[in-house]
Amino acid sequence: MVARTLPDDAPEPFQRALVALKSAMVRPEVVLTEAPSPGRIAPYSVALTADVVDRRPGGDLEELATGRFVLLYDPTGPEPWDGTFRAVTFVRADLEPELGADPLLGEVGWSWLVEALGLRGAEYTREGGTVTRVVSESFAALADRPSGVEIEIRASWTPTDDDVAAHLCAWTDLLCTVAGLPPLPDGVTALPARRR
Repeated sequence: MVARTLPDDAPEPFQRALVALKSAMVRPEVVLTEAPSPGRIAPYSVALTADVVDRRPGGDLEELATGRFVLLYDPTGPEPWDGTFRAVTFVRADLEPELGADPLLGEVGWSWLVEALGLRGAEYTREGGTVTRVVSESFAALADRPSGVEIEIRASWTPTDDDVAAHLCAWTDLLCTVAGLPPLPDGVTALPARRR
């Protein structure tokens, strides 16, 4: 994550959250980059984009999944959040075409998020979101293009613990799952990815 300059009035909890996000250990396939954060939703926020990449023979990179993680902080604790922090996320990846017809794809996609949060011990409340499948078929002059299926998971939740790094790591785990990467075996820790 790129170092950022904080406003002089940034509250201590938000400053601690930024330090925690910087220290998050993610898989080496995940490339995190700080992005412009929304300015009107909360007084303080940080946004990260992530791409899951696969190094192809010859050094080329293939993007397997992409997403955005935004951590909002409002010291007044808005009632709908039921807390002072709110994680707002987006994940998108291409899937195998046969998965487009699976009636359980939405439930499975949501279970990937819940499982990732649970495995990281990330405590949360007020979760909500959508899982969308996009099936693309080409016709006429574009008929030679193969059909495609894309999954999008949009989710938000309120962290109820101080470990915001666990929430970011759970989200990157979800990103890796939708990208089709196998989970890391128990007891194996990914080497930290180089951050831009």
